[in-house]
Amino acid sequence: MLLLLLPLLLLLLLPLAVLWRQRAPGPGPSWLASLQHRVACGALCWAAAWQQWRLEQSTLHAGLRQQQALSRCLKRARGPPSPLTGSTDMTTFRNHLPLTEASQAPEEESGEQLLPPASKQHPGEASLQATLLGLAALNQAYPAALARGSTACVTPTSPWPHPLPWPWRALRRAGPPGAKDPRALLLEALRSPGLRALEAGTAAELLDVLSGLEADGEELAEALAAGNPGAPLPARAAELREALEQGPRGLALRLWPELQVVVTLDAGGQGEAVAALEALWCHGLAFFSPAYAASGGVVGLSLWPEQPAGLYLLPPGAPVTELLPVPAGGQEGAATTVLLAEAQQGQEYELVVTDQASLTRCRLGDVVRVAGAYNQCPVVRFIGRRGQALSVRGEDIGEDVFSEALGRAVGQWPGAKLLDHVCVESSILDSSGGSAAPHYEVFVALRGVRNLSEENRDKLDRCLQEASPGYKSLRFRGSVGPARVHLVGPGAFGALREALAASPAAPFPPEMPRVLRHRRLARLLQGRVMS
Repeated sequence: MLLLLLPLLLLLLLPLAVLWRQRAPGPGPSWLASLQHRVACGALCWAAAWQQWRLEQSTLHAGLRQQQALSRCLKRARGPPSPLTGSTDMTTFRNHLPLTEASQAPEEESGEQLLPPASKQHPGEASLQATLLGLAALNQAYPAALARGSTACVTPTSPWPHPLPWPWRALRRAGPPGAKDPRALLLEALRSPGLRALEAGTAAELLDVLSGLEADGEELAEALAAGNPGAPLPARAAELREALEQGPRGLALRLWPELQVVVTLDAGGQGEAVAALEALWCHGLAFFSPAYAASGGVVGLSLWPEQPAGLYLLPPGAPVTELLPVPAGGQEGAATTVLLAEAQQGQEYELVVTDQASLTRCRLGDVVRVAGAYNQCPVVRFIGRRGQALSVRGEDIGEDVFSEALGRAVGQWPGAKLLDHVCVESSILDSSGGSAAPHYEVFVALRGVRNLSEENRDKLDRCLQEASPGYKSLRFRGSVGPARVHLVGPGAFGALREALAASPAAPFPPEMPRVLRHRRLARLLQGRVMS
């Protein structure tokens, strides 16, 4: 009965809340805030239950749901009539629409975009479902995280794919009005020692914030003590100084002793930042991502906060999603795509989505491995991106292979902890002047190391040879030179992310590249090399 009355209660409270905000722009009385929060929690339960029922029905009949999504896609497609008009047969659809690659500009000097355009595939439907189900899953696993005043977001972007409509805004912690500065958001969070959940747009953004917290700790402590902004908090400033003196490991729990979970939105290239945060600043905390976003759109739902991170359900519906089998050895083939219900456990696939605006079947480049099933839909792990493979002589070292080799090499560098890295093929920087064999230029950000010896640099090349027989063969013949490793200073990767986000075509969340193919971005890091 309560679930049936909730929508009516929301309709009655909405005019009251709007009227109160118009008359009193400042914070409302505690009883009204408490009432709004209770209504928001009840509404979340009702809306999440409805979304869960819809998800259950669609995943039980994944093939039918994808056929319906295809039919809607064809009806809404703009442009002249196609041979598919009036047909919703999947085989005809695939035969008439060949696969296309996500567009990428060859060089930024041409004036073209640096990144593929953000996907506009039904952003409201998929992202709202991910947000509501993600909030419900978070509430079930960590009930205190949604209590009043228990959550703070320390980045201008939110990890929740869809902006929360009324009344669910009452579940979020209110930050400084109109704040877009991470420093102001961090100060607001520091004023509240009782936080249970810490949010950031992505793990890489949180890494930048917490690194900046260490670098600017004294300034932040002075601002807290002086009450800039808000009331002076000298005791809290002293706690901040004391927490920073003990180093980065476990810093978040020292600042917020009741903290339980860190919420970020997952996207390509975020795994390294998560690993660094788990090992240092956020040691001892759980991580949760409500969804996986690729090329600006939600493609995977996370429903299991209590499970190991990185498992996502590929839901049926819009956009039409297909899976292209990845051949053994990574060789390109003429394989045919399969639908979600046809995915095989243990198999690797590349995601293909249909853009309804131009009616094109686009290969996103994101590669997944099927780890299980939820009804008729696959549960996957994202393992890499085709566009982030290295190849100066056709060796084709994938993103996951290179990252694993780099991780093994860093593990052999005493005291080092990897924070970030990117690779550049030598032809981009032309560092050899054309006289040496092509090779990789690797830029790394490390914790605990200020200098890299030549012996340690060589360990990466040896690990790469162990990981890739093709690379080892080319190195043996001298066709490829040894990888060159450069240690960059603090803030270098933060500056790179700012440059990437400044692109008009940058999607959200911004996928962290592991291979740079644009000279200006590569030189940005080259100018910050310290060893």
